[in-house]
Amino acid sequence: MNLHAKLQQRAAEQRPVRVGLIGAGKFGSMYLAQIPRTPGVQLVAIADLSPDAARANLARVGWNSASSAATSAQDAIKTGATWITDDWRAVVTHPQIDIIVECTGNPIAAVDHILEAFAHGKHVVNVTVEADAFCGPLLARRAAQAGVVYSLAFGDQPALICDLVDWARTCGFPVVAAGRGHKWLPHFSESTPETVWGNYGLTPEQAARGGLNPKMFNSFLDGSKPSIESTAVANATGLTVPSNGLLYPPASVEDIPFVTRPKSEGGVLERKGMVEVISSLEADGRKIPYDIRMGVWVTVEAETEYIKNCFEEYNAHTDPSGRYFTLYKRWHLIGLEVGVSVASVAVRGEPTGVATCWNADVVATAKRDLQPGEMLDGEGGYTVWGKLLPASTSLQLGGLPLGLAHNVKLVRPVKKGQSLRWDDVAMDTSTHAYQVRREMEQMFEGVKKP
Repeated sequence: MNLHAKLQQRAAEQRPVRVGLIGAGKFGSMYLAQIPRTPGVQLVAIADLSPDAARANLARVGWNSASSAATSAQDAIKTGATWITDDWRAVVTHPQIDIIVECTGNPIAAVDHILEAFAHGKHVVNVTVEADAFCGPLLARRAAQAGVVYSLAFGDQPALICDLVDWARTCGFPVVAAGRGHKWLPHFSESTPETVWGNYGLTPEQAARGGLNPKMFNSFLDGSKPSIESTAVANATGLTVPSNGLLYPPASVEDIPFVTRPKSEGGVLERKGMVEVISSLEADGRKIPYDIRMGVWVTVEAETEYIKNCFEEYNAHTDPSGRYFTLYKRWHLIGLEVGVSVASVAVRGEPTGVATCWNADVVATAKRDLQPGEMLDGEGGYTVWGKLLPASTSLQLGGLPLGLAHNVKLVRPVKKGQSLRWDDVAMDTSTHAYQVRREMEQMFEGVKKP
């Protein structure tokens, strides 16, 4: 509750939290917009493959040119300006930088950045949740071994969901279900970057104005990102996942406690204690009034008659039984909120969500019939989408994690809707991302089905 006061104290002591940002795209730019308004935080350096694009984004969010005129990280620390470079290693190895915010959206590169940051004693706030989805449990273990903090990014939905789950459990409520909202119809799993804006509800002009990446936004629409984020939540909180992918039950905010109950009580869950995603569209495509499309939620249970009566006495909105109550945040503000993670990690030494187990995985799934010789183009592309599965199921089938299905050649035909396997592709085994993932599989080889 007092993060801001602690940051003010750091500012008064002239001992700011020193941050290095890797990747100054849309998410990174949103964080950049807030840094000048946050006490006790200094952005020492930005590493981006295109320094000129990073400077353009700084100008877009209101920074003046003098703010990014430092010629090195050391110069930035002395002058208070920010150094912009294309050399990410120079940023993660600088001894006076405290925290790295990994914001590239490239899961294979992100693993390199994160591991190198750990090796140099840096805390990491990982915005690239795609990386966390396929090897987060091992990254968390590596961070602990290095004596640093690894964290999901507040403002992104997984950390916000983890926060709600923590609230519930700290209050003594059992968590029945938790998750996010999404605009979903089953055929969206076939969406490509060419069809994304019409399905998403934006015009091409709006997308261009916001500098929005069609492939990235298609990863939201086609179900890949909801699966990725649900995986991060399940692995951080210990909640379980549906046995054959997310169900996306349609519901208004009012109906969430009704829908997120076990099947035996009229809901959609296989069991209590699961992740799920609520659709903002009815099955016939009609928009649901007062939806949770951009928000997050947690459903809890009153285990005693007294608690149930308390729900009623204080007008808590519940299901018809009065036992299930949903708390929600209808909006999330993406990179504008990531400062909460930076502050929590720096002044409390606490992550805003981190993997504690391996319950869930996201397996690459064919959008259409695929032939040998074709190249997979990862989440949001033309070839595959990501399906949420229990980690035990993924291990058993030898599933190819979506985060590693980038620029990989198929060696076997795969039918539309089929999960891809390691044996279906010619994988580059030299990357840290591949090696870390395989190490994690060996570490959890005996994982049991819930």
